[in-house]
Amino acid sequence: MDLFDVVVIGAGAAGMMCAIEAGKRGRSVLVVDHAAKPGEKIRISGGGRCNFTNLNAAPQNFISRNPSFCISALRRYTQRDFIALVERYGIAYHEKTLGQLFCDGSSLQIINLLVSEMNGYGVELRLSTSVEKVEKTSDGFQIQLSQGLVQCRSLVVATGGKSIPKMGATGFGYDLAARFGLKLTETRPALVPLTLEPTMLERLKPLAGVAVDAVAACGKTRFSEAMLFTHRGLSGPSILQISSYWREGSEIVISMLPEVDVFEKLRASRSQNGRQALQTALAAFLPKRLAQLIGEAEPGPHNLADYSDKHLRRISEAVNQWRFKPAGSEGYRTAEVTLGGVDTRELDSRTMEAKAVPGLYFVGEVVDVTGWLGGYNFQWAWSSGWSAGQAV
Repeated sequence: MDLFDVVVIGAGAAGMMCAIEAGKRGRSVLVVDHAAKPGEKIRISGGGRCNFTNLNAAPQNFISRNPSFCISALRRYTQRDFIALVERYGIAYHEKTLGQLFCDGSSLQIINLLVSEMNGYGVELRLSTSVEKVEKTSDGFQIQLSQGLVQCRSLVVATGGKSIPKMGATGFGYDLAARFGLKLTETRPALVPLTLEPTMLERLKPLAGVAVDAVAACGKTRFSEAMLFTHRGLSGPSILQISSYWREGSEIVISMLPEVDVFEKLRASRSQNGRQALQTALAAFLPKRLAQLIGEAEPGPHNLADYSDKHLRRISEAVNQWRFKPAGSEGYRTAEVTLGGVDTRELDSRTMEAKAVPGLYFVGEVVDVTGWLGGYNFQWAWSSGWSAGQAV
């Protein structure tokens, strides 16, 4: 039987960061993962360039039943700390938009950085290795792996959430937490495209592939980024962002020209060139296919000159106050992260240790802390993993 100070279940961003920090402190560390390669979600992130953090990462960019839980970890290991590590490895990067940092090259550079750091501190990595059973012992944990039995003093669960099951994502971490008596908050797909009911979807079918800069709002929460019409419904950054706040039966309001007073623009067009068609006037501000669909949905006179102010206001609202209730989301299949997870009331915010189970830690996505789109979830992985690594 192999003995370790620390066993980390999950060779993702949070798990590897925790292992590095524990190894740095002289701990003997084993990282196990059922996947054949480490950091698979890192590899596919950011279109293969890894949006590894965000310059603006702060507690207000995260969703949790306890919004203050993430403060300690995010303040103790910041985006600047991870950027310094990236720079130490000579990895070139750039800011794409809204503080989002991407590798100039491949996301494999981030994975190689983490693996190199683990190797440097003597961390053992066992891939294609499943966890079959976990038991608490008097001085730690006994873990039955597919490759044999191991014991450790500290066990770190960094198994991620349920999002993208084709990459091996499961609810293992939630099941393990429940077996040890920890409470969970509801889990659901987040940062996920939204679907539309069949009638609306059929009407919007011609718009598949059309993108606009839009403001998506649900209640008091608003995001201003690109929106994409798809053959299933709506996607793009603004939709993915608002999906984390949307709940079934709730209404979403879309503004497709948030910086434009559409009513005044149409009035001006009516005065200057009243013989043009409505959709022609709209096409000066909107993609042609979208302008045509809005024009067809608001039947009226042939010439813009014959439209009343009341009608023009109705068209303005169709553009900047489009209200609808999504049918649902595309689910975990395409969700970038999982909302909810291990209830933060069960964990110490400074160490990520389970209050009722000494030596058991939860880090990263498995915890009820979910970031916005744009590198925030990676920063939570680095920060929470680092925090646990200081304590195990």
